[in-house]
Amino acid sequence: VQLVESGGGLVQPGGSLRLSCAASGFTFKNYDMSWYRQAPGKERELVATITSVDGSTHYADSMKGRFTISRDNAKNMVYLQMSSLKPEDTAVYYCNALRVDCAGHVCYDKYDYWGQGTQVTVSS
Repeated sequence: VQLVESGGGLVQPGGSLRLSCAASGFTFKNYDMSWYRQAPGKERELVATITSVDGSTHYADSMKGRFTISRDNAKNMVYLQMSSLKPEDTAVYYCNALRVDCAGHVCYDKYDYWGQGTQVTVSS
């Protein structure tokens, strides 16, 4: 299993970046895909999720309206388009793949994969 992030870098406040995550080694279409981030000295936090079932998206409040998550099941790719970037968006951004198998209300298996991360620095 591999998740490989790319697209990070240095950007000025107000700028944009597009992160990509290439997935391999598992059945991508069956996994919810998320982006997380971790700033220095802070806990890892959820940025956005796109589900496997219907492609619905969910965002952390501070990212709503600025970030857009998308996926391409044919290419096994997930993306994070970030705009109106702020210095507080500086962090390592991680790609995550999650699948939880449940029967009714009982969940019996969990598959949880992480990439190595890509650095995003927002600074003038």
